[in-house]
Amino acid sequence: MIVSWGGGTNSTAMLIEMHDRQMRPDLILFADTGGEKPHTYQFIPIFSRWLHDHDFPEILIVSNDGIYKTLENNCLTKKMLPSLAYGFKSCSDKYKRRPQEKFAKTWEPAVKCWEAGGKVTKVLGIDAGEAHRAAIQDDKLYRYTYPLIEWNWDREDCERIITEAGLPQPGKSACFYCPASKKKEIRELKQVYPELFDRAIAMEKNAKLTDVKGLGRRFSWEDYINADEAQGRLFPEVFEAPCMCVD
Repeated sequence: MIVSWGGGTNSTAMLIEMHDRQMRPDLILFADTGGEKPHTYQFIPIFSRWLHDHDFPEILIVSNDGIYKTLENNCLTKKMLPSLAYGFKSCSDKYKRRPQEKFAKTWEPAVKCWEAGGKVTKVLGIDAGEAHRAAIQDDKLYRYTYPLIEWNWDREDCERIITEAGLPQPGKSACFYCPASKKKEIRELKQVYPELFDRAIAMEKNAKLTDVKGLGRRFSWEDYINADEAQGRLFPEVFEAPCMCVD
């Protein structure tokens, strides 16, 4: 059983409850795009210690090992934006799914399972409020399960169990330049992580665009923030950035 841990609230709560239900995974993978927000990277060692203390596998970090190590570098070099800005989802596929599956192909328990004609169970942390995202079909190598949906857990349930476990809230995991970011999330990035906002704008300015206007697809983040600040509406809000990546 392989858990795809996204570094956020859902997959963290899922692992905590799996421990309580004695559902011990064999492997916990985190695919690092190189563009997560600081709070996600800060939470990794905290949760890894919790897992170790509860006799669960510690988090194993994998990443893209191609020419472009990070999605940000890939976009800057090719003068483009993440594929989601163009209506595609290959950024999650290339920098999240593929690194995990590449590792699994050399992981002995998985190899033995496949050689015996079985399928490896991959566990994903999609909550009941986003059940429509649980659409990955089983294939010849994997069967996919969604415990949070089976338990009918929503975001509030996930936050509650994390608090009860004595852990800090990990917050939402997402690339800081994710085109799926809502406008309130863009404002949040500008206020909380201004240096990351500047890097996102640098990516936007560097891209050769024709059919899209910027990271917002129909609008540029820079134009939006400039207009928003001119109207004095920049203020902190809770942010969640949904995309195809698993939280």
